[in-house]
Amino acid sequence: MFTFNKDVTPTDCEPGVTRKILCYSDELMMCEISFKKGAKGNFHSHEHLQITYIAKGSFEFTIDGETKIVKQGDSVYMPANSIHGVTALEDGILCDVFNPMRKDFLK
Repeated sequence: MFTFNKDVTPTDCEPGVTRKILCYSDELMMCEISFKKGAKGNFHSHEHLQITYIAKGSFEFTIDGETKIVKQGDSVYMPANSIHGVTALEDGILCDVFNPMRKDFLK
């Protein structure tokens, strides 16, 4: 029922990017993704619905060919199977929420 950020070990993703898996169930998962300035979340797609909250920093997001700059306090929706990627314009943190949960992140 409770996950304490200080107790979660980050996993390395792309260079300059780490992920912490926070709370999750079969239907829902929340992750904290930390980026160093210039780091990229490479273009990909997945079957999961995804909403991202920009907790810190600013990012350039591209979703299905549309690119926007988002900043702290903004949010982004990625439909299932959309092709999306992100570049950190400064050090930052994203909060990703997935439905259903990302089983691939637990491996």
